[in-house]
Amino acid sequence: MKTRLLFFLLILSAGSIVAQRQMRKHTANSIRPIRLVEANEEPPVENEHHFHVKGDELKVTANGIPEHKVGEFPNRGNPHTIEPQKYSFSLPANPSAEKKVISLPGQSNSGRGAPNMPFGIGLNGVVMDPDTAEFWLGDRNSGWNYEALGGAVTLGIDENHAHVQPTGAYHYHGMPTGLLDELNFEKGKHSPQIGWAADGFPVYALYGYDGTNQSKVIKRTSSYRLKKGTRPSAPEGPGGTYDGSFVQDYEYVKGLGSLDECNGCFTVTPEFPDGTYAYFLTKEWPVIPRVFRGSAVQLRVPQHQHQRGSR
Repeated sequence: MKTRLLFFLLILSAGSIVAQRQMRKHTANSIRPIRLVEANEEPPVENEHHFHVKGDELKVTANGIPEHKVGEFPNRGNPHTIEPQKYSFSLPANPSAEKKVISLPGQSNSGRGAPNMPFGIGLNGVVMDPDTAEFWLGDRNSGWNYEALGGAVTLGIDENHAHVQPTGAYHYHGMPTGLLDELNFEKGKHSPQIGWAADGFPVYALYGYDGTNQSKVIKRTSSYRLKKGTRPSAPEGPGGTYDGSFVQDYEYVKGLGSLDECNGCFTVTPEFPDGTYAYFLTKEWPVIPRVFRGSAVQLRVPQHQHQRGSR
């Protein structure tokens, strides 16, 4: 009887610890330089990924393990170990662009999608997931979601701008440096396709043709900028200057850059010479897009408990 009681208490204690980890009450409200973890480690297992079109669907299966080197995990900002996943996605093979921005059901405060809903997947089978599960005062309903690359909260991100979820899922929060190197990305030349968005449109990085002019390559730029002034003070907000610590520090200004609010545009690409809508990862925020131009499917990934450095 005593043994069973002790076991029960241990379970309650463990649950309490998980609950505490879920409630990381951050108060930081200013950016800090990010110290990227050197990517000098070989992935734990070999990469597996497969893309093929079947009817109106682009079928994707992958284990989420990159082929490029990764940072050391666990590390000071991220306590998780990279583990293979079992991704199985069905993306639209013939997507259609809509006039209005589209977000996934149950969208987060970033305006993009529900928690655990990646933006897309790289051609190496690693997901692109810019959102974090870190909020001011630990309150998802506060409306103040920490930006992964803002540095206000340490997340243990490596030189590929990626880290690991509690499930072991390695995922990109920013420019996937190692993947670009593998795809022979070159500055000033049209980007190779680096992945697919959840709505089925292709994803590129930084450089693309100037509209339908295949003789001119331009650097694609974001139309987002930091808001001016200061954030609301507590209890409405964290206070401080709009400096990029939070997703909500940014605003869209039509025409400010060469891309729309989805960080994309209609253009021709080497893979789509007849034209397509395409997304571009940019040097400026949001880097990885946060909203969609087409009807996106939910890229369901394993659920996890939000812990330190979880997303």
